[in-house]
Amino acid sequence: MTTHDDDDILESYERGEWVSVLNLETEKKRYQEAARLSMKKDRRVNIRLSSHDLEAIQRLAVEEGLPYQTLLSSIIHRYATGRLVPREK
Repeated sequence: MTTHDDDDILESYERGEWVSVLNLETEKKRYQEAARLSMKKDRRVNIRLSSHDLEAIQRLAVEEGLPYQTLLSSIIHRYATGRLVPREK
């Protein structure tokens, strides 16, 4: 039995919306480095997010093989250092 999310993913795949990551190893290293740089955590921040945004971040984190908190920290770090690049749709 599949879930609604499984059906959405399958339909997305069948529409050809999925593309392979170019230079996968390079991209993995880039995200790992961003995660490593964000690992020194000396302050705590609490924020409220919409369920939709949090679920989207959690899905992206699974795709990247990262905990979602690490991905959020990485996004904030890249934004703060001017290195956040919008992804193409």
